[in-house]
Amino acid sequence: MSVVGIIPAAGAGERLGADVPKAFAFLGGRPMVEWSLDVLREVCGRVVVAVPEERAHPPDFVAGGATRSESVRAALAAAPEADIVVVHDAARPMVTVDLVRRCLDALEGYDGVIAAVPVTDTVKEVEQGEVVRTPDRGRLWAAQTPQVFRAEALRRASEGEATDDASLVEAIGGRVRVVEGLPENFKVTTPLDVRVAEMLLC
Repeated sequence: MSVVGIIPAAGAGERLGADVPKAFAFLGGRPMVEWSLDVLREVCGRVVVAVPEERAHPPDFVAGGATRSESVRAALAAAPEADIVVVHDAARPMVTVDLVRRCLDALEGYDGVIAAVPVTDTVKEVEQGEVVRTPDRGRLWAAQTPQVFRAEALRRASEGEATDDASLVEAIGGRVRVVEGLPENFKVTTPLDVRVAEMLLC
């Protein structure tokens, strides 16, 4: 089976305050995306990165889109050989080889597998500044990446738009399993996140 990694890395990352696209901001002395590339290359036969158009160097660095979903579609189109796809955020540089492999191992019988962690905070659903519901946090998990899919299922689902690829597969009736992720596999979004990530990585 052909396992292809996909890294959507075309976002600007305004909240990070960097003068380059977020995935290419330096973290621990190297572009952030390289941390994830190293891990995925150990597990996947090939990795395709969707990047800003000016940074595209096909076949493995392809032009992404204005949204995450557009970038995933572009990378998926560049990997027609894929039987299994591992989608991972460039902004989660603390991913491990073990976590990716656990997600791959759990795919049997499912259309997708996601890394996620149980929610520990109480979550409020709010409309116009007013609390309308307090979900039972015992049933809530915070989705991470990697997210592993049977390529056929992701191709069928990928015409939609979402911030989470698994939700697209769920929307077409796909079965998605959860594997417990890592607290340190957080998304680097702000300058504070950069400082915390560098302490963990270096």
